[in-house]
Amino acid sequence: MKRIAVYCGSASPADPRYIELATEVGAELARRGIGLVYGGGRLGLMGAVAKGALDQNGEVIGVIPEALANSEVANHDCTELYTVSGMHERKARFTDLSDGFITIPGGVGTMDELWEAMSWSQLGYHSKPVGLLNAFGFYDHLIAFNLRMAEVGFVRPAHQNILIAADRLPDLLDKMASYVPHTPIFRMKADDL
Repeated sequence: MKRIAVYCGSASPADPRYIELATEVGAELARRGIGLVYGGGRLGLMGAVAKGALDQNGEVIGVIPEALANSEVANHDCTELYTVSGMHERKARFTDLSDGFITIPGGVGTMDELWEAMSWSQLGYHSKPVGLLNAFGFYDHLIAFNLRMAEVGFVRPAHQNILIAADRLPDLLDKMASYVPHTPIFRMKADDL
């Protein structure tokens, strides 16, 4: 993987572990020679993940919607900063520029990005690994919910391993590197659906 999109919050929680985590994720990607693609902001975890990568002389590509760029939250320290018309174009650009996705703690926007990456993988719009860094047990309930959807039958057996979760970044990167793409819905026969 040459570049990974990192989905994370633009907020700065009171607990400093979250900012420290984001900084370390960016730094570790850069140390491994993996470029960072992210939301292009300078605030919160978003800014921390970029700073971590930049401090290690890593490649940092930001993709920010015009509305946010115009509100002075854009990170102009990025190696490259793309300004796009809106969120749909932003997520499409993440997919085009990245070889995989990692979600670290975040809020509603982060969840939107994660679920879209999973949905697009399931359908066949991409065949890239979708990782979830479950630091501090932040995503325990989401992992359980994803399992519940599969148990009930809302996630087909062929798609139950799209979400790759780990508690530690090195473990997550190893799992993502060995990801074998599944059969997407676009290539399934009606009887398989």
